[in-house]
Parts: sequence; C-alpha cells; structure tokens
Amino acid sequence: MFLAIDTVFDQCSVALLDASGKVLGEATKRDKRQQTQQILPMIDALLGAHDCKLPDIQALFFNRGPGAFSGIRINTAVVQALSVAQNIPCVGISSLQAIAQQAYSEHQLTELYSAHDARMSQVYFGQYALQAGIMQPVSQQDAAGEDADTECLLDYDTATEALLPIAGDGAPLSTKQAGQTYYADIIPTAAVIGILGVAEYHKMGGVSAAHALPKYLRNKAWKTLKEQGKA
Repeated sequence: MFLAIDTVFDQCSVALLDASGKVLGEATKRDKRQQTQQILPMIDALLGAHDCKLPDIQALFFNRGPGAFSGIRINTAVVQALSVAQNIPCVGISSLQAIAQQAYSEHQLTELYSAHDARMSQVYFGQYALQAGIMQPVSQQDAAGEDADTECLLDYDTATEALLPIAGDGAPLSTKQAGQTYYADIIPTAAVIGILGVAEYHKMGGVSAAHALPKYLRNKAWKTLKEQGKA
C-alpha cells in the first residue's frame, strides 16, 4: 500500500492507496492553522481504520510544491521522518501537476495551464497535457533549444501564449483572453497526490529521505528576513 499526504494547499490531507492506484481511504481538513498538530494523528487514524501499519507502506508520496512555504516544510519534514523511521522510499509530486490532474478529473480537461497564487504579485505556473490518464508537463525550450523547467513564476496579469483553460487559484490573477476559461476552485487533496505518486513510482521508483526535497521556485523566500538581507 501507499500513503500520500498534503499540507501545501492550506489543508491537512492524507490518503491510502493500493498498488493499482485505487484510493482505499482518505481524510482532509481544510485548516492550515494546526497542520503540525493534525497531520500525524490523521495518518495514524487512517492507517488504523484500514488495519495497516507504517511498515506495510511501500512508498510515501508528498506534495513537494511549489506553494506555501510553511506547508511545504511540514509536508517534507513529516515524510522524511517517516521514511527514515521505516526506510520507506519517497516520491515528491508537483503541486501544479496535482492541480492539472484534479482539473482533468473534475472537468475532463486534457490540456491546460495550472496557476497557483504565489503571493508577492506572482503565480506559480505550468502547462500540462493528458498522457495515458495522467496529466504530464508540456516541455518548454530555452533560448538554446534545450528543455527547460516547465514550472515557473509569472507576474500577475500575464497573458498566456495559448487559449488553454487555466486551473487553480492563480487563474483569476492572469490576464483573461477572449474565449479563455478559468477553473479557480480546483483544490487537489492527498488522493490526487497519491494517484500521481503511484504512476511515478511504477515508472521511476522512489528516493531516500535525504533526496525527498521540496521545490520552492522563489529563491531565498524560504529564508528569514534577516537571512534575505531585509530589515
């Protein structure tokens, strides 16, 4: 069995899945204020409800970001601790890919932009298209013609290159073009992280706790104001 968790989307969410990616159980609390107190008891309750123990877990899936920095840190720290305790491999899943997968599940969108509010007048942004039931990143090329990171930061009010739908809470912060649709209420849970995690695990395997790393995109924003050189 597989365990997935998310504390990035202003929530505490956990899900248990079987080897085929079927969701066996999940629980979600829409409260970002007590994530550190809630997440471990929620994991214990979910495992107990399905007569499962941590050593039975084959891999741990977590939302690696980009997104809220405190949520990413909690998410990553919990997974790393569980991984070390039982030597369980980890798989990090993009928050933007999770938004795309949820939009496909809810609205059957097969190609779209994901946009998650990054605050500071920017959004986290990526383009995704359906491949064998999984929303995969659409490769972008840099000035040298090589594949570049598909996840990026865009300023508010940026217009997209194509008239694809935009999903996520960052959608209304882009410049809407004629004929373009927004799906701003897309909030993935740990079940979606799990579905993506199972696909990735079967394809690439997992990594150790030391390599289960977050992705912030915004350099230095995770540091304290003093570390950033600000008063």
